[in-house]
Amino acid sequence: MSRLHQSRIADFQEVLGEPTVALAKLRELCFSGIPFDGGLRCLCWKILLNYLPLEKALWSSLLKKQRDLYSQFLKEMIIQPGIAKANLGVSREDVTLEDHPLNPNPDSRWNTYFKDNEVLLQIDKDVRRLYPDMAFFQRPTDYPCLLILDPQNEFETLRKRVEQTTLKSQTVARNRSGVTNVSSPLKSTPNSLNEYEVLPNGCEAHWEVVERILFIYAKLNPGIAYVQGMNEIVGPLYYTFATDPNSEWKEHAEADTFFCFTNLMAEIRDNFIKSLDDSQCGITYKMEKVYSTLKEKDVELYLKLQEQNIKPQFFAFRWLTLLLSQEFLLPDVIRIWDSLFADDKRFDFLLLVCCAMLTLIRDQLLEGDFTLNMRLLQDYPISDVHLILKKAKELQDSK
Repeated sequence: MSRLHQSRIADFQEVLGEPTVALAKLRELCFSGIPFDGGLRCLCWKILLNYLPLEKALWSSLLKKQRDLYSQFLKEMIIQPGIAKANLGVSREDVTLEDHPLNPNPDSRWNTYFKDNEVLLQIDKDVRRLYPDMAFFQRPTDYPCLLILDPQNEFETLRKRVEQTTLKSQTVARNRSGVTNVSSPLKSTPNSLNEYEVLPNGCEAHWEVVERILFIYAKLNPGIAYVQGMNEIVGPLYYTFATDPNSEWKEHAEADTFFCFTNLMAEIRDNFIKSLDDSQCGITYKMEKVYSTLKEKDVELYLKLQEQNIKPQFFAFRWLTLLLSQEFLLPDVIRIWDSLFADDKRFDFLLLVCCAMLTLIRDQLLEGDFTLNMRLLQDYPISDVHLILKKAKELQDSK
């Protein structure tokens, strides 16, 4: 380990060792990249995403409370409906008309159950293709959810629900165009869902854990529920927490990811809501902002893109909505997120990163025609994220 790396780790340990973490100092350190060693990144992300308070004395009670709350969500939203469904076949006489699965009343519990299945199928389809080039999400977790896998529990798990729900795929709402319709070459999708093997009973793959997190989120946030692309936001968070070198943190990766994802979504959910597209918080406004920033920083390149009628929707929609998670390999995405989460105006910095990505390929863009340039923007050619972040920082400092 280099001396510089050791001294960086020491800087982090010093800031995190104080009874009250100095947020400004922590942000400054994290902005330049967080070491993986000793679980530093996991801890810093939890603070930067407002999951852990700055007063360390509050941590253990808060974590216990939140993790218990998550178990409660699992019981209410997965286990209890699953038990009710499993019991349906057992005792017919206590099924009142009100609770009969064929009851047409829109408020009936079963109506909700079948609606939830549509959301579940969409989530299932998307989480099975998370980072297909990495084995991680197909591997079994060391900490399967015992509540779910308890052999005493005779209930319908999400896995069984997916297997039994043979809703025709076309009934699954085609959520939000644009997020995955321009698929990135990095994300070659498996030909069939069966490429993600279902593990034997008693084991859970990491992708099944991600599925459960997204399903609980959708149930608790019916206004937005699940939109395609959220899987790409939760993936890097879960991967980071589930590979924490400290087992006492790693064991709770599911609950901790759920709350950090919820907090992050509270900041970016407007990107996923179509009705807000043209408001100041919506995605259209942010895409326009990428171009107006580019105009300030590099007017020649801006005019070239305008002249070719290359609209920011063609590429910046995916860059901004998914926080660049589809443009780079996972370790690089995680490094970009260190800087995004550390920036106090975190998504202003994302706009500058997008601008930096454009200016770094300006020579190619100025020479290329429409087709060539679209290909460059949809399959971004530079993989050195340090170079991109350095350029974005220069743009930020030159304001």
